[in-house]
Amino acid sequence: MSRITLTTLNARFLHTAFGLRYLLANLGELQSETTLREFTIHETPINIAEALLSDQPEIIGISVYIWNITEVTHLVGMLKQIAPEVVIVLGGPEVSHPPDLPEVASQVDYLITGPGELSFRQLCEQLLSGQKPLNKVISGVQVPLEQLALPYEFYSEEDISNRITYVEASRGCPFKCEFCLSALDKTATPFQLDGFLSEMDELYQRGARNFKFIDRTFNLKVSTSVAILAFFLERMDDDLYLHFEVIPDNLPDRLKVMLQRFPPNRLQFEIGVQTFDPEIQSLISRRQNNEKTVENLKWLRENTGAHLHTDLIFGLPGDSLENFAESFDKLAALKPQEIQLGILKRLRGAPLNRHIDEYQLRYNPNPPYNILSTRDIDFVTMQRVNRFARYWDVIANSGRFTNTLPHILGESPFHRFLMLSDTLYKTSGSTWKIALKRLFGLLQPIMVNELTLAEPEVNEMLQKDFARAGFKGALDFSTPVIAADKKVGKGTANKRQKIHQSS
Repeated sequence: MSRITLTTLNARFLHTAFGLRYLLANLGELQSETTLREFTIHETPINIAEALLSDQPEIIGISVYIWNITEVTHLVGMLKQIAPEVVIVLGGPEVSHPPDLPEVASQVDYLITGPGELSFRQLCEQLLSGQKPLNKVISGVQVPLEQLALPYEFYSEEDISNRITYVEASRGCPFKCEFCLSALDKTATPFQLDGFLSEMDELYQRGARNFKFIDRTFNLKVSTSVAILAFFLERMDDDLYLHFEVIPDNLPDRLKVMLQRFPPNRLQFEIGVQTFDPEIQSLISRRQNNEKTVENLKWLRENTGAHLHTDLIFGLPGDSLENFAESFDKLAALKPQEIQLGILKRLRGAPLNRHIDEYQLRYNPNPPYNILSTRDIDFVTMQRVNRFARYWDVIANSGRFTNTLPHILGESPFHRFLMLSDTLYKTSGSTWKIALKRLFGLLQPIMVNELTLAEPEVNEMLQKDFARAGFKGALDFSTPVIAADKKVGKGTANKRQKIHQSS
């Protein structure tokens, strides 16, 4: 039994709810009366409700994000039917920008907007002492970082062994990129470095090896970045893996020297390029030195063993297919290991929403609120690029087609891959659940007939990647691949009925 239960639905089991651990760490005397339970969006709401209510809580606090709002809405509706007396409190980005609130906000008892470490504790103290605040929407209070209890002790042994360890050396962001909620921050504030590194050492001693820094701008203050990297370099072993989000145009020599000391495949950099178009950058208040960005990405690729996960956004106001193609080709020429092609989404509270009318930004009304069309990009084109993004992830980002991909891309990467994407969709009828072995067979005729590549060379490249993927034997391109993964059955009886018929 516990009086308070903290919960959320993560996108994957590998993820951990960092924010909930902060709430738990700062609950004071109520900490001993609190249970933290994590689920995934793939679990059924009725089973989650049963697990939550087994604690017999008086208060359930739920973190809500763009990726779990649908599932949380179903869960809340069920909880209110089964146990209406339980107070439900929502927090997180999806409920932090009234009056722009999701439907589920009307079903719960309280909302906490913004930082919740202090405000959630105060609300729980009031509720458990018999007081009921009159205001349903409670503004989160920003607590100086030095006054926060850190959450790292609340990673369990299972978390450390099997899941990502999220950490933060700073909070906030000084930049004002309008597509990002960090644009609302006033600045970036660092945690006290010695205390932070002490916590990292404790996690390391407990066995943590997969550290993902959630700092929006890890390399903003280079002296701190170098100190953190030096700390981990001293503890380097075969399992240590570090993920950072970095500013692409800030790579001074001190940082370069440190990065070159790391073994290959120990660092991953998430690098938000988003667009190389200076007019769009100005429109969305994004400060980025494009020349420096190109120079630094090239240097990282050629001089370090870091894995570069770069980001572009399609659908920004003022962008078009041809204009985006230029940004994509420029980035592809730098050969990062991954290009994450993101489709613009409407985030509640994001300053970008001021452009909705002028640029005719039309979003999906349902989560994840992806852009459907703009003044300069029609719906059909948006769908084509959505499929491009999916196929790019499967073919390029997966690393399974390292021999084949350069020949697919040629001198015009975006348009050639778009041609492949259009034909692949027409042939397969799907962007999901295409078996890898079948994908090889689907690619061969497209490369020969649409991209006009020599058949012997295509077969040789695909065969090399086929072997790299662990498949035995030779590919057989003599048998045409069927249009879709469909099985034609005889009669109307399904499998279960046929089993009964045979008994």
